[in-house]
Amino acid sequence: MSKQKTLKSAFTLEGKGLHTGLPVTVTFNPAPENSGYKIQRVDLDEQPVIDALAENVVETSRGTILEKNGVRAGTIEHAMAALYASEIDNCLIQVNQPEFPILDGSASSYIKEIAKVGIEEQKEDKDYYVVRKKTEYSNPETGTSILMLPDDSFSVNVLVSYDSPVLNNQYATLNNLSEFAGQIAGCRTFVFVRELELLLKNNLIKGGDLKNAIVIYDQIIEQSEIDRLTDILGKERMRVNDIGYLNKLQFDNEPARHKLLDFIGDLALIGKPVKGRIIATCPGHSANTELAKLIRKEIKRQEVTIPIYDPNKAPVLDVNQIKKRLPHRWPFLMVDKIIEIKEKSIVGVKNITSNETFFCGHFPDEPIMPGVLLIEAMAQTGGLLVLSSVDDPERYSTYFMKIDNVKFRQKVVPGDTVIFKLELMTEIRRGCAYMKGYAFVGDKITAEAEFMAQIVKNK
Repeated sequence: MSKQKTLKSAFTLEGKGLHTGLPVTVTFNPAPENSGYKIQRVDLDEQPVIDALAENVVETSRGTILEKNGVRAGTIEHAMAALYASEIDNCLIQVNQPEFPILDGSASSYIKEIAKVGIEEQKEDKDYYVVRKKTEYSNPETGTSILMLPDDSFSVNVLVSYDSPVLNNQYATLNNLSEFAGQIAGCRTFVFVRELELLLKNNLIKGGDLKNAIVIYDQIIEQSEIDRLTDILGKERMRVNDIGYLNKLQFDNEPARHKLLDFIGDLALIGKPVKGRIIATCPGHSANTELAKLIRKEIKRQEVTIPIYDPNKAPVLDVNQIKKRLPHRWPFLMVDKIIEIKEKSIVGVKNITSNETFFCGHFPDEPIMPGVLLIEAMAQTGGLLVLSSVDDPERYSTYFMKIDNVKFRQKVVPGDTVIFKLELMTEIRRGCAYMKGYAFVGDKITAEAEFMAQIVKNK
């Protein structure tokens, strides 16, 4: 049962912006549960806050830029990758410029500072985005393809391909987030010498140099042109005779590893950790954030995370254990097993067969499970959640006092497996519990309701 995490204490980094060249100070602060990543521009009046979410991405040229109400924060991807890979869910980031510092062109400094201050576990459960089926995002114009596959954990494969004799085809793999600090975090951003002219014309990379970027010389350029570019950048002139990398690589595939770093930083903008395996071919900030936007739309449509049901796993409570806690018996016991119990939520299962007694009259020629029985099944599942909060639960009963906001969305018929998820809306106080309940068949919500129940000790 993974819990949300934040920083134990704040840390500050200083450096120059990659594109503006301005001195930047950025501070990372602990944040409360369910707040996510937020960026605060402390240099502006009223110190506005931007939610670090994909829907706020407005530009992706040589970095990811967020904007909300006209306020921007750019070059955020390395910091986002470090937070995500450190499994931090909640963080308030305060910055005094419109972009984060480039530092050494990687996520290394962020990872080191996070390790220094430490990570604190919080009370609320993590809320994952679970890849449930094969999903692909592609852009034929750029050759980009991002394939997402179901898996129990998070992993990424990145493949890059450039029309270059120096950097052609490379791949990088992250099998587990624990590998990020040692294998990915220190890998720097990169640029081709042939791109510098256009970048300078677009008023970018004012803070770039050989200390914070891998520079790739893959086309012979006149020495006079190289001198002109270094003069414009305000850097010391250099003589380049052969094509290749102008600085030493940490890994033979450092560019591909950096692309993987960028991908994780952009994926962090969905606002949830991911469970799934991802294969990204020729990714870039534009494609990465477009995928994140699509996932954000899916999350909003889902309204609530659909529980994962693996029939091969042993239940937390089987039907005999349920009978020890609930007074219900055939034909009114509506829960077959409990597959998950957390501090504030529970997941139960009911398999619907044609032998259910209520199908005799509801209806003989079109068997449909009565909506009131779906609500009853949710209530029984919720009762098991409430009883799990007391010692000797067999000595107590739960009585439902109120049911509100009931909605039925689709019918339940023989052959369906119904998954019930109940969550506490508030803390249990004076023996009273308020819960929100959902019934799912497949990936669709069939019914929902809110309940108020009271725990009463048996006489």
